[in-house]
Amino acid sequence: MSLINEILAYNQTFVANKDYQKYETSKFPDKKLVILTCMDTRLLEMLPRAMNLENGDAKIIKNAGAVISHPFGGTMRSILVALYELQADEVAVVGHYGCGMAGLKPEPIIEKALERGMDPSSLETLKYAGVDVEKWLQGFEDVEENVQNSVDIIRRHPFLPGGTPVHGLAISPETGELTVVDSPDS
Repeated sequence: MSLINEILAYNQTFVANKDYQKYETSKFPDKKLVILTCMDTRLLEMLPRAMNLENGDAKIIKNAGAVISHPFGGTMRSILVALYELQADEVAVVGHYGCGMAGLKPEPIIEKALERGMDPSSLETLKYAGVDVEKWLQGFEDVEENVQNSVDIIRRHPFLPGGTPVHGLAISPETGELTVVDSPDS
């Protein structure tokens, strides 16, 4: 049985037993917070517990490294939708120590993609289309610098509502300790 079949079987019981009722909330974040963080599995429960967040308290956007790679990409759009349409009024970028994006080089990813069947001509097609694949796949060197970069992109965005507090934090995935990287409150 594939993993998705196991998930679907469990889901039938979850719905039948009405286990969803303890998670019911609205689409609006109770604490009016939108968080950009990493998709690291260690943060799935650690981050909300370390920040005293319950289901429904915050909009949480996750990607590899809590990186805003383009000010007009999907991550920034999601932050702006949370601020304008979903009643969030504060932003926190939360990176983490020991992030897999720290020191990530594009070459091994490209090699693995080729080994798993990517057509080598795709690289030329992307280059022709103006995509710098190496830059797109490049990680960062320092977690706190990366958090600061994402905070700066958000703060400088022309669509950011005036007066929106934007905070930068780094969390230890082992202990949950938060370090303030940048905050208008500090």
